[in-house]
Amino acid sequence: MDQLELFDLPNPCIGVCQSNNRGYCVGCLRSRDERFGWHDKPVAERARILKLLEQRRARRDAARLAGKPDSNLEADADPTPDLFGF
Repeated sequence: MDQLELFDLPNPCIGVCQSNNRGYCVGCLRSRDERFGWHDKPVAERARILKLLEQRRARRDAARLAGKPDSNLEADADPTPDLFGF
């Protein structure tokens, strides 16, 4: 039995479900494909996604410390106005 199978990997959702212009969730930094079917994904796949999220957070935090938001992960990076206005 793989050690990953012993522990349930948490869903990284923090309840801020808004996609930025690149398709990443502003709250948890997952892509659409990474978000959908989280509990149905194999444990190894979820572990791989969690590692990617660590890297994305590190890049985002480093960019913020440098005084420049990472346009790949920030919600405000899209200059296009919201056309639906809901």
